[in-house]
Amino acid sequence: MTFYDDIYPFYPLQRSSFLFSGRLLTIILVFLVLAVSLLLILPGIRGKSRLFWMFRIIISLFIGVVIVALNFTDDWAEARVTTNATYKSFSNAVINADIGLHVGLYGINVTLKGNPVVQFNETIDYNEMFSWHDTIEEEYEEALKKGLPNPILYIAEKFTLRSPCGLIFQYRYSGQYASATLWTAFCCWMLTNILFSMPVMLYAGYMMLATAAFIFFSMASFSTIMNVPQCVFSIESDTFETKYSHSFWLALATGVLCTIIGILVVMLNFLIPEKMKEAFSVGVDSYEDEDVPYGEGYLNAVFLDGVTISPLTSKVTTEHL
Repeated sequence: MTFYDDIYPFYPLQRSSFLFSGRLLTIILVFLVLAVSLLLILPGIRGKSRLFWMFRIIISLFIGVVIVALNFTDDWAEARVTTNATYKSFSNAVINADIGLHVGLYGINVTLKGNPVVQFNETIDYNEMFSWHDTIEEEYEEALKKGLPNPILYIAEKFTLRSPCGLIFQYRYSGQYASATLWTAFCCWMLTNILFSMPVMLYAGYMMLATAAFIFFSMASFSTIMNVPQCVFSIESDTFETKYSHSFWLALATGVLCTIIGILVVMLNFLIPEKMKEAFSVGVDSYEDEDVPYGEGYLNAVFLDGVTISPLTSKVTTEHL
């Protein structure tokens, strides 16, 4: 097959690799704006409570942004290999490239980067997303029409319904349940923050433990893909399998953090409940109101008809005529 202006004549120009996910960027920006807005109130907090509130805001928002972002990351599991592979159909061109498979809760992301990037007068740098939220068959057919490189098509085909590996059933259902439990964890996180602003520290600690539990449930749901026979990906003479990646371990770390916070809150609420209320600035106003001293008062003589004032008490009694 010949080249025409340094491209294959029957293929459109390849898509360039994106640098960052738009969804993740939006989530991070939203939480950063929320963090800055909440940190602006710190100058109005006096004493040592200012430092405590700063850590409380940062840790709480970190947990929230991680829970939301984990739903849209593409690296719960991944596999990589560097090999020589046929570049495209109807061509004998063989390239040396890094091939990566990144698995998320809603689909897979396949990367192909040449070593070097420019080979055969073409930039080999692909990053293709295949979602199984509805069906992956249509996206695979579109990939065939666009003439994507053979390694990308080979991996994507493994996740189609007609593939004997049945990967689509393993990953799609485990991803759906993992996503559902993560959103439940996010709801528990919001309830936790609401309860922390009320004089119910014990229940806030319980809800933080519930947040950790649902994060662990999502990990357990996704882990079911490892309990079935794994399909081995073979490209030329090299093989590779998926393993847990960054998002999975980040979920584990966040779940452990929520567990530690929940246990500490529950324990300290039983040991030093008053100190906990003081630290979270809840339930303090009612105690302060009881000890408010009243200054010297003055009464208008016009309104003193029928009124007697006891010299031993500050109460005013009215004689009914």
